[in-house]
Amino acid sequence: MLIPHDTRIALDTVVALVNTAPESAQPQEGAPADGLAGIPALHAFAARHRMSGVTELDEKDLRAVHDVRDRFAAVFAAPDARTAASLVNSLVAAAGTTPQLSDHDGYDWHVHYFAPDASIADHLAADCGMALAFIIVAGETERLRRCEAPDCRHAFVDLSRNRSRRYCSSRTCGNRLHVAAYRARRRETAD
Repeated sequence: MLIPHDTRIALDTVVALVNTAPESAQPQEGAPADGLAGIPALHAFAARHRMSGVTELDEKDLRAVHDVRDRFAAVFAAPDARTAASLVNSLVAAAGTTPQLSDHDGYDWHVHYFAPDASIADHLAADCGMALAFIIVAGETERLRRCEAPDCRHAFVDLSRNRSRRYCSSRTCGNRLHVAAYRARRRETAD
């Protein structure tokens, strides 16, 4: 599946956004359950994902991003493509999608689906919504998944060639489960 660079970045952003939700959080010592618990976390998220045009943020922006995050989580939980499409259509329409060609910050020409003065929530809804629309149009909604590790609920987009990815990360969740299975087999043979 060939995915344009800007669509891939938007897919990575929507996955990261969904994974900031408390129900997706992996328990870590001292870490807040909500990855977007306040304005500083929202600023850090925008900076980490190099979101252009994000300047002043307030509580209204934070609530709006939480709402968009919940709506994107529903897309990952959608039972079928029709439901996912309806959810994405709703998100993109509410954002007032305004496709524009842009070449900024050293990036070549690409499409922004949000107006230049859009709020951060509309920016996320439009750009990430269109990236998910690309997946739905390609008939690939089964690539929108949640990690199969019992203690992890992270979302991810399975971009493997044969759609066989089961874990959000093979280095963490996948490796941890493989090591646990290996140790269990070793204990069985030792007994």
